Amino acid sequence: MEDRILGLHHVTAIASAAQRNFDFYAKVLGLRFIKKTVNFDDPGTYHFYFGNEVGSAGTILTFFPWPHITAGRRGTGQATEIGYSVPAGSLDFWMKRFDAHNVIYNKPSERFGEQYLPFLDPDGLKLELIVSKSADPRTPWTTPEVGADGAIRGFHNVTLTLANRQATADILTEVFGYQLVEQHVNRYRYATDTVQGAGIVDLVEVAGEAPGVVAGGSVHHIAFRVKDDATLMRFRAVIERRGLNITPQIDRQYFHSLYFREPGGVLFEIATDNPGFTVDEPLAELGTHLLLPPQYEARRTQIEAHLPKIV
Repeated sequence: MEDRILGLHHVTAIASAAQRNFDFYAKVLGLRFIKKTVNFDDPGTYHFYFGNEVGSAGTILTFFPWPHITAGRRGTGQATEIGYSVPAGSLDFWMKRFDAHNVIYNKPSERFGEQYLPFLDPDGLKLELIVSKSADPRTPWTTPEVGADGAIRGFHNVTLTLANRQATADILTEVFGYQLVEQHVNRYRYATDTVQGAGIVDLVEVAGEAPGVVAGGSVHHIAFRVKDDATLMRFRAVIERRGLNITPQIDRQYFHSLYFREPGGVLFEIATDNPGFTVDEPLAELGTHLLLPPQYEARRTQIEAHLPKIV
């Protein structure tokens, strides 16, 4: 296929308390809060987006914060870890910051020649800060507390835990254009050369482990990036020919999407660059308004009264 997947577009996870989620990602991690909207299927629930200044593909982590959600469980058929790229020499800064904010973390370790610092968000979602062995040219969002010498650049990788990796690997290599680049024991690293940053997917094979439960503190789906709608629909045809159920194109307001469950059980999305996050508010004001999908605008007063205030 001439058209290629351009690495990761975004990752969507599930949280519980909205304010706590906002405080952790915008204040502790120092990501830009780029969009405050609602779940398309449940407008009584927020949909938060965090990323870099403009919400570039490959930097966007989104959350559905359901206040009474039960806790999920990591296991097979699930995306179990989200890796963020940070600059060399920054892990000491992050450990001190985590200590100051009572963040649970383990001491740095090394994998595939890269240092990484694993930690948990307040809902138990597992993340890692990774010093990439390849140059990461992306410009980070910075805050008064998190400067450019430590700030998160965007995604480095995601990790999928699978009972058997092969069918998932076939989707990555035969459909998405990834290649197996490294292996250590039961961890297989697949990468694309179409982007610098956000181009890696790790598959961890653990036969016999119990399936994961997607709920609070777990990843809902992984989205891969394509440049436009025409490319999106070409991928749809290829995936359909492989006998997998895939949705029609869905307008998600800031990108256009397809969804399918890959053979290992993880929900995959393919999403376009267009139209982007400035379609309904200017760049300088991203994240400062409650933006509603058009079908819910008539219910704004009711929705605003139901949602908790975020400060």
